[in-house]
Amino acid sequence: MESTAVRIVKTLQQAGYETYWAGGCVRDLLMDRKPQDYDIVTSALPDQIEAIVQAAHLLDGKTIPVGKQFGVIMAIVDGHHFEIATFRSDSDLSDGRRPDAVFFSNPKEDANRRDFTINGMFYDPVNKEVIDYVNGQEDLKKKVLRFIGDPDLRIREDYLRLLRAARFKFTFGFTYANTTFRAVRQSAHFVTKTSGERIRDELGKMFKACSQQNRTPDLVLQELDHTGLLAEILPEVTALQQTPQPAEYHAEGDVYVHTLRCLRALHPKTDELVIWAVLLHDIGKPACMTREGNRLHFRGHEEKGVEIAEKILMRLRFRTTERERVLWLIDHHMMLLAFGRMREAKRRRWFMDPRFPDLLQVMYADSVGTSPTDLTWYNDLVRLYEQERDEKLLMPPVPLLNGDDLMQEFNLSPGKEIGALLEMIHDAQIEGAVRTREEALEYIRAIQRK
Repeated sequence: MESTAVRIVKTLQQAGYETYWAGGCVRDLLMDRKPQDYDIVTSALPDQIEAIVQAAHLLDGKTIPVGKQFGVIMAIVDGHHFEIATFRSDSDLSDGRRPDAVFFSNPKEDANRRDFTINGMFYDPVNKEVIDYVNGQEDLKKKVLRFIGDPDLRIREDYLRLLRAARFKFTFGFTYANTTFRAVRQSAHFVTKTSGERIRDELGKMFKACSQQNRTPDLVLQELDHTGLLAEILPEVTALQQTPQPAEYHAEGDVYVHTLRCLRALHPKTDELVIWAVLLHDIGKPACMTREGNRLHFRGHEEKGVEIAEKILMRLRFRTTERERVLWLIDHHMMLLAFGRMREAKRRRWFMDPRFPDLLQVMYADSVGTSPTDLTWYNDLVRLYEQERDEKLLMPPVPLLNGDDLMQEFNLSPGKEIGALLEMIHDAQIEGAVRTREEALEYIRAIQRK
């Protein structure tokens, strides 16, 4: 991909246009990180970009004018996608996201409209030269995150920059410039003007950074809380900070502290949806808290948590299948003790559920996040699960009978009774009570005689 990006720059330069790499790829190269993509900026106008790239036979197919009105052309070269943009300056952004108008300009003006100094540099890969109008190299050396120019103006141009500030600072381990931190804190409430989908994407990138850097996801919450952004994007989570817990069972402190400890217990490579389930597993507690004398209770907080979490996940535009998975984990996170009392067949049906390993992770985090920590019940459940998995008992048994068999043998009509009888046979198979078709039929006859 890099060699192709060099070739595009060289082609445009040979056509007489000033052309560079821009933004994140330059930052990553200077930090000895491998760029994920290469954005290209040029003095050529959009129509000229299309004509030059096509005439040079660089394309596998055709150019895509995805943002042509904003001076951006998408080119597909050697199977890779490259954004090629004309140097530009933007007018005001009345919606905090899209410029009201775009004016084509020069490299210096283009650099000064960008968000942070570390993202405002250009690189000429042909002449191997960094073009830096915003002192980005110095901030990279000092590991400082700084808005270009007026921080308040940069934020008003795109409110997502509030979350991007937190993400870059967190991901790279930088510190905020004083002016940057002050602007983010003062403008944190504007982040709600950003779409839920864009907010969710930024949070996902922060969780991914944890995975890549062997860090735990509780640090993401702490970073967002430090800037005031957490209270704006997840006010339901900050409400946990005012929700006490009974000291004899939760010496760690309030529900928020417990949640941080649970997130800290997760492996850095934990699936993002499991992280969300742990983050929201006790989200229903503030609404369910009651006092009886000196005792605190949170009866029904799982069900209430599902209700609240669903609203959060819909607000952040999670897909239906993703919501269902997270909500299932929240709904059942208190079942640890119940497995010891279950019939063998019912327990094994739980073990066969493909979501069960995720539920084990949530239960483990919940247990470790509690002080004093007692993993006795959790360890017993894991041993039982692993034993039955190793015995291949988690494989569903081949049905001995079907609905047609029952209707024919016992003169039954289609309906709920057929399903109930088939489930009984299934349970009997799991528990070893029936092994053959004839034994299954006799099992049903015995039920019918009662």
